Amino acid sequence: MNIVRSKVVELNNIPAIAYKVRLKDGGSGIKIHRTDRDETAFAEIDKRTGGVICDRRGKDEFFSEAVFDEAAELLVGLPYSARGKVKVVISEDIEDGEIEVPKDEAPGTHQDCTANVIDSDEFTAIIDMYSDERGKMNHKLMNKQFIQFASRNKTVASMVADKANESEILLRIIQNRAAYLAGKKDFISDDEANALIDVLDDMNRRSAFKELKLHIRRMLG
Repeated sequence: MNIVRSKVVELNNIPAIAYKVRLKDGGSGIKIHRTDRDETAFAEIDKRTGGVICDRRGKDEFFSEAVFDEAAELLVGLPYSARGKVKVVISEDIEDGEIEVPKDEAPGTHQDCTANVIDSDEFTAIIDMYSDERGKMNHKLMNKQFIQFASRNKTVASMVADKANESEILLRIIQNRAAYLAGKKDFISDDEANALIDVLDDMNRRSAFKELKLHIRRMLG
């Protein structure tokens, strides 16, 4: 089984590594592994503030609040992918609610919608296009190019003239750009596009398309 998680980062406060996991019920969490002892800890990320909600199963003497704050900062913007388990300690238990991607299942056939997003050509194409040299998403560039597309696209202009709502226009833009970047003629479904938007938003503290949404509002105004 593969886990839907981000790239692993190394911490400076303590000898440890950390990565972000996408949760089945939405949102994400941080998992930290000590590299000097068999200890791990987990914390959920507050969707509203981006702060950490520590799981008290982690021992305070091994995982201070500052450790989780450092991990959260290092992990901002890192994309998810389906990756193998991290084997730093003798064993690793999967947290309740953590998403797994079965190796023997084809992309698009997973029961969990997030697993399907992570495994999709569209998500991979967006991540490849807008990740910087450190592997972090360049949301500024993504928004700039999506805004340029929205400003000149006839379908978007027609939707604005017909007073479509912001969410409908955003959905259409994401469907178009995802297909274009993945080199496909067919758009993903509305449900798939909404799931893609949700995952991309979650990677950037719920604001991946902030500038694009503001542009859509100006167009509608």
